Amino acid sequence: MNRLAPALLASIALLALPALAQNKPAADKKIYCWDEGGRKVCGDALPADAVDNARTEFSASGMATRHLDRAPTDAERVELEALAEQERVAAAAVAARERRELAMVESYASEADLREAYQHRIGLLETAVKTSLLSIDGLRDSLVTLLRRAGEAELSGKAVAKPLLANIQRQHQVLRRQQALLQEQRHAHAAADEGLAAALERYRELKKPGTDGQG
Repeated sequence: MNRLAPALLASIALLALPALAQNKPAADKKIYCWDEGGRKVCGDALPADAVDNARTEFSASGMATRHLDRAPTDAERVELEALAEQERVAAAAVAARERRELAMVESYASEADLREAYQHRIGLLETAVKTSLLSIDGLRDSLVTLLRRAGEAELSGKAVAKPLLANIQRQHQVLRRQQALLQEQRHAHAAADEGLAAALERYRELKKPGTDGQG
């Protein structure tokens, strides 16, 4: 293999194309110039260890015919695959939304029907929020009673009984879980309100004459 390593000889390799092409028909002869450790190396054959390097291919006449970027590293390949997966998931989400919108148009004969369906869900969420508030009030009262008992024991110079301490901890954990559930329910309620407004707007768009969702 004729290989010219120094970067300065890259241009000489191009000037010497007729000589390098003596052993092959001019139409088939190629010259490769690739990056190797920060240097440009040119030759009439591409070594196996340079297959993944960035390179430019030249015809026998000295014209650049193709440029190839370097192959991605393993880390870059993983990143590219992750990006492709994100794009696939996003595309699937868009397709699913379009199917839901089409089903919405086909399922509800009027805005009133659509609004009624959402209001039913919103009503259930409102009931859940009220139930959680009542439960939290009860748990707080119970916890205050337990803490009062523990405080009275300490004030009287007695040790707080282990069962009482365990009950206080358990009651506090239950209260925190119920408070977290209440937050989720309130978020769901707000999302349902926003969803109703968005669904009505989209429903009207799809029901306009000339749209695919025209009933």
